[in-house]
Amino acid sequence: MRALVVLAHPLHDSLCAHLAHQAIDALRARGATVDILDLYAEDFQPALTAAERRLHYTTPEPGADIVALQQRLAAADVLVLVFPTWWFSLPAILKGWFDRVWAPKFAFEHGTPLKPLLTSLKSCLVVTTLGSPWWIDALVMRQPVRRVLKTGLILACAPQARFHMLSCHAAETADAARVAQFARRTREAIARL
Repeated sequence: MRALVVLAHPLHDSLCAHLAHQAIDALRARGATVDILDLYAEDFQPALTAAERRLHYTTPEPGADIVALQQRLAAADVLVLVFPTWWFSLPAILKGWFDRVWAPKFAFEHGTPLKPLLTSLKSCLVVTTLGSPWWIDALVMRQPVRRVLKTGLILACAPQARFHMLSCHAAETADAARVAQFARRTREAIARL
């Protein structure tokens, strides 16, 4: 198993960082080779450039930095995303990673329907924290992050990949016992990959 763990949180001592380390430890315990991509620590630049956008519908010519990130993703058969949900959306740095790395001719080919190209990806686990309670995310907002990731990205670019999402709701008020329980759920989800 070759896993790419993508962490998108600016604080190294955050709950997301803790959960990412739980996932990394569980992956290594399974014998997986783990590549850790901490977008903030690696100073990833999320803004799509004008040149990248101009080439979007032709043959993109990504820079060496993006090619290196694409190679890391292409080498993985397991993708683990760990991030906070802010304003019922992805953090800008993670959205930028999708915008710039999951580019045409790499993640998909344009057409109707899109042709998926991330064929080596076998599973995707999403671990996210939210400040809101479960019922606002599920009943009021109708799980926007889950819909975008599962349908808009994984189904479009890697439909063969199994998708699983864990959401730690009301994370800002979670006590140590609830954090430990959620970390256990994260490790259990890794065991099922």
